[in-house]
Amino acid sequence: MTERGDGPVVTTRARSRTGPARPPAGALPFDPSEPLPRLRRELATGPDGLSAREAARRLAVHGPNEVRRKAHTSFSRELVGQLVHPLALLLWAAAVLAFVADLAVLGWAVLAVIVVNAGFALLQERQAERAVETLARYLPEQALVVRDGRPLTVEARDLVPGDVIVLEEGDKVPADARVTEGGVEVDLSMLTGESVPAERVAAAGLLGAPLLEEPNLVLSGTSCVEGQARAVVFATGDRTELGRIAALSQRTRREESPLEHQVKKVAWLIAGVATGMGAVFLVVGVAVGLPVTDSLMFAIGLLVANVPEGLLPTITLALAVGVRLLARQGALVKRLSAVETLGSTSVICTDKTGTLTRNRMRLRTLWTVGHGTDEGPWTRTLLRAGALCTTVTRDADGELHGDPTEAALVTGAAERGVPVDPERRDAERRALFRFDPRLRLMSVVQEGEEAGRARVVVKGAPEVVLSRVLPGPDRAAARSAAQRLAEGGMRVLAVAARDLPLGEEPPAHRQDAESELTLLGLVGLYDPPRSEVAAAVGRCHEAGVRVHVVTGDGGATAAAIAREVGIGVPRLEVVAASESLGDDELDRLLAEGDAEVVFARSSPETKLKVADTLRAHGRIVAMTGDGVNDAPALHRAHIGVAMGRSGTDVAREAAAMVLTDDDFATIVTAIESGRRVYDNVRKFIVYIFAHATPEIVPFLVFALSAGAVPLPLTVLQILAIDLGTETLPALALGRERSEPGIMRRPPRSERESVISHDMLVRSWGCLGAVSAVLVTAGYFYVLRRAGWQPGAPTGPGSPLHDAYVTATTATFAGIVTCQVGTAFAARTDHAALREIGVLSNPLLLAGIAFELVFTAALVYAPPLQRVFGTAALPWDVVLLIATFPVLVWGTDELRRARRRRRASPVTGSVRAVERDTRR
Repeated sequence: MTERGDGPVVTTRARSRTGPARPPAGALPFDPSEPLPRLRRELATGPDGLSAREAARRLAVHGPNEVRRKAHTSFSRELVGQLVHPLALLLWAAAVLAFVADLAVLGWAVLAVIVVNAGFALLQERQAERAVETLARYLPEQALVVRDGRPLTVEARDLVPGDVIVLEEGDKVPADARVTEGGVEVDLSMLTGESVPAERVAAAGLLGAPLLEEPNLVLSGTSCVEGQARAVVFATGDRTELGRIAALSQRTRREESPLEHQVKKVAWLIAGVATGMGAVFLVVGVAVGLPVTDSLMFAIGLLVANVPEGLLPTITLALAVGVRLLARQGALVKRLSAVETLGSTSVICTDKTGTLTRNRMRLRTLWTVGHGTDEGPWTRTLLRAGALCTTVTRDADGELHGDPTEAALVTGAAERGVPVDPERRDAERRALFRFDPRLRLMSVVQEGEEAGRARVVVKGAPEVVLSRVLPGPDRAAARSAAQRLAEGGMRVLAVAARDLPLGEEPPAHRQDAESELTLLGLVGLYDPPRSEVAAAVGRCHEAGVRVHVVTGDGGATAAAIAREVGIGVPRLEVVAASESLGDDELDRLLAEGDAEVVFARSSPETKLKVADTLRAHGRIVAMTGDGVNDAPALHRAHIGVAMGRSGTDVAREAAAMVLTDDDFATIVTAIESGRRVYDNVRKFIVYIFAHATPEIVPFLVFALSAGAVPLPLTVLQILAIDLGTETLPALALGRERSEPGIMRRPPRSERESVISHDMLVRSWGCLGAVSAVLVTAGYFYVLRRAGWQPGAPTGPGSPLHDAYVTATTATFAGIVTCQVGTAFAARTDHAALREIGVLSNPLLLAGIAFELVFTAALVYAPPLQRVFGTAALPWDVVLLIATFPVLVWGTDELRRARRRRRASPVTGSVRAVERDTRR
């Protein structure tokens, strides 16, 4: 919206939006900016509106006036798509195996996990549709229209181009229309986030102005707060501004997050490994002489050991924990996978007002003729004149309501000892010429201090006011001063006055009032940056995240605020007219350059173009927005961030994250939280994968010995580990605190796999191998102590059967105790455990306590012994496996210490260590 005092050296007021650019030729069947007689001829209408028969014909041609929703995939089809997700297929396999193993409770539990995860995904897919439904709620159900020369009420969906509508205070605008008679104050906040109404009157249009700046257009979905007018409809349905936004919102559907993509890849990897190993070793078992039934049991056990049944629910719950923690910090995340996407964010595109700044305009500087910025008694006249030339009101509680700039003038005058009472101001007012966006001026005629004498007071853009000031050297000095104040981040207004001769009536026309003025001075208004933003921007730079400012404000002001909070490292580029940017120029600015950019005078279309360009170059984009027409850009960005206080419902629906405090620093906190969640996902993947090796090795020993060594572990015991003992510690790893240096890493690549080569080596080759050696040693220790020799029978009824059951129990318990050591080892990727605190994760301690109690129940409770084939362990075996956690954790701690020593002398920096661990 064009603001009071806008100009080349003047910043726009709080929450400013230039609005959408005028649609290209052909986008609308009629040009609403052409002269009214020509527009009426093209619409084939007049002051008396259309006839009822003509309206019916046009309705058949143009269709109903409503926001139409794109047909979406049927619920059953979407549900099937989620149920055949690769990881869901693995869970299906796990459930089938549980039922085959006669463990129905575990089978039903796995099926429940499948359904819950499918439900989460379906809710996410409906997000864009919900945003469009929210848009539709802005339209009224009925409209007052003139047909056959008479006003009548019709369904709003039956409006057509050419209809003449009547608008009154409290009405919602039912379609895009051109005001032909009268005038109204229109609340545009649902489109722009602006809380101050804009005046729309029957007047000529502004050449080349965006739709939201046209002083004679009212747009569908906005509300009339004052006045009365008639308007001719030029666009309905999908051709309105609201319909265009709805179409963009539906076309920019959400794409799967990096984590969702990587989980699918991992699922197929696991499925391939599990199936391949099962098939290969089934053949090997038969080849070495095992009975087919034993070979099948071996293959099933191998498959169960490879399938991480708890992986998907653990990821889901870990992300849910991240959502809850972010909510406490002022960020409401609506999509679970968005938590992880935040961690990979490489670019933030932010608004200025209210996000970087406090959105609390304050009077900061005064400049007066002959005294510059020195304040003294001579500034009283300037302060009083500026406060009188306002329309703000004061409520019963003393709060000012109206334009934030005018409120700042009244408050600033009072703070400097020149209070102006709005009621007395209005009582002494003899004429008011409201702000005109074309003239960028406002003027009033107030009673003077001398009886019978009045004074004209004018305020507005400095260059406009100065052109109406009497010639003199003060004009050049004022222009230079205005430029300096704007470059200091201030919005500048010029105030001038003219005393009318004694007894003269106020001018009837504003051009008579706003001439031959005397300059009183300049007013510098300032919306200060939030105190925490500079530190947050510094953290972004440390983390390798670039920050661009996309704002409707002027370039000088936006650049000054950006520099004040530290944006522009190593350099700052300012695009003064963002609407004119082409794709080549955007590529130059955003792809290869190292600059941070201020996109000034930008519209929501600019945001969409910027998001598309960044995505095309492989950046992960977080984009802020608050208006309805920000919805497409919020959809298109990887992370759409809506303002919770000043934002519209549609923006909040379209966004993946809502800031309850509208604070930029909260975005940075969310990025750190996303990185922590992603690290924790990798930690519990390491933890889960590490147990595959000790679960698989016993079956390999069985197969490679051709059955001479009995199976050291049963399928039911594997399921008890995968769905029983490991789940709670894995979830607890999702609550780990951030490791030191987490915000000094560069953002990870979108193509980086959630499972790296280093993780697999650590899981299978280090933690898993050590665990496998230990549990295998425990198994043979129990058997050899009972006198077992290779090939000796251990089946039911044999003398060694009890020893064999005790040995398998030792294997089972040994894997569980190795899990304890793995859990402590997995808490850090490269740092020593002492750096984050041995006891700093109470949930992990509780999870370990649970798995030990659960294991003890399976080992010592007779009913569970019969189900899981376990037996009570002797104390010497208990003491033996009690050493396993320390051995597993200690081995990995030594490995990490060795890597830290190897990295530190070479680079002497944290980043080298982090790069090594991320390889």
